Amino acid sequence: MQTTAPQSAAPAVPLPAAFVRQVHALLGDAEATALCAALDGTPPVSLRLNAQKAAAALPAAADGTVPWCADSGRYLVCRPRFTGDPLLHAGAYYVQEAASMAIALAAKALPEAPRRVLDLCAAPGGKSTLWRAVLPDDCLLVANEPIGQRAQILRENIEKWGHSAIVVTQAYPEAFAPLAGLFDVVAADVPCSGEGMFRKDHDARSEWSADSPALCAERQRAIIADIWPALRTGGCLVYSTCTFNSLENEDNVDWICRTLGAEVLPIAADAAWGITGDVSGRGLPVCRFLPHRTRGEGFFMALLRKTAETPATRRGKSRGKDRGRSGSAAVQGAKNVAPWLDNASAYRILRTDDVHLAAIPESMADDAQRIAQNVRTLAVGTELAEEKGRKMVPAHALALAAALRADAFPRVALGRDDALAYLRREALTLPEGTPRGYVVVAYEGLPLGFVNNLGARANNLYPAAWRIRCV
Repeated sequence: MQTTAPQSAAPAVPLPAAFVRQVHALLGDAEATALCAALDGTPPVSLRLNAQKAAAALPAAADGTVPWCADSGRYLVCRPRFTGDPLLHAGAYYVQEAASMAIALAAKALPEAPRRVLDLCAAPGGKSTLWRAVLPDDCLLVANEPIGQRAQILRENIEKWGHSAIVVTQAYPEAFAPLAGLFDVVAADVPCSGEGMFRKDHDARSEWSADSPALCAERQRAIIADIWPALRTGGCLVYSTCTFNSLENEDNVDWICRTLGAEVLPIAADAAWGITGDVSGRGLPVCRFLPHRTRGEGFFMALLRKTAETPATRRGKSRGKDRGRSGSAAVQGAKNVAPWLDNASAYRILRTDDVHLAAIPESMADDAQRIAQNVRTLAVGTELAEEKGRKMVPAHALALAAALRADAFPRVALGRDDALAYLRREALTLPEGTPRGYVVVAYEGLPLGFVNNLGARANNLYPAAWRIRCV
């Protein structure tokens, strides 16, 4: 695998003059000058390992541990061509900006262990997969994205991560209002003016204007107000942005407290990490990541506890039939797919539509089905199969799931070249003696997906929409 991506020949886009004036007013001349210099530097490269899928090697040499996410966050010495690493597609790691991994600190600061968490603005999935990694096993995570194309990317990344205790939804915040008080935690990485991405993404510089912070702040307040009824009283909001100005950060945190009813809770952080705090003069216990002080991009985060009751909201109409509530035995086809699961009795198997079956841990199945009745749902737990006539065709998500029983299907190990051919959705020839039928193909011990072995050839069942086109 080529170790470094080619450098862009495009000229650098200068920092907007209005932005430079803004940060000088916000931080003072010395801090602002250091920040602007850092934004014209080279961004660090980082990823987060999937503990469920321990990989043999990183895609490039490690350059230290991300200190606020030490269990899984790693810096790399260079940026490899991630697309050419089969382990990425197997879900062994997620390429994530280091500062945004600070969500792990917010999770540790929660006053009590949650049972239901909503990641409201979740695409492309980095924070959702991090939430899933740090939450208790018996906690249901709902990963939501309102925009259709982005929601599909979210679903893909969630499926690669391979955890069954996740529901993926596609809805705007107001759609959750009928689920009054359901969530113990709402994480809202709200759409923002993107100033924190000025080093990593020069398009963000071009798209920014002096009006952007105020316009975004207004939109952010509307998002939080719309989702507020779904957060129980005493529950927590994790509010975050990737921008620097105080309008979208401290001012909005103050607005939430005064208008909706909340208090800001402290988040513990080691002073050596360089995380800074409130720049508005209010003394709020918030976290700011500034690229000249911390090894990452710009990020802001606050943990708020809801203190005021929200008026009851009229329950919305159910979105469809409630399939499978009486348990796996009542679901047609469940007995055919249950043997594919490790510890099948711990799951409820249900039909998500007329032809698809999925499995979710029994302890959270009622909550998941209630959510699916009220909010457009793309995935519930792990998709198991599609029923085609009398056949059950195993779903790609099942191959990537930790819930897959190791001996449910024959397995064939692929070398790197064959693994990349599989990811390009090319036909494979399997070793002589491989059983006919559905076979899991794997790379360095991690499943990549299914093929249907016909003997002379094997039909590649890798999802067409996920196919890689170059490496």
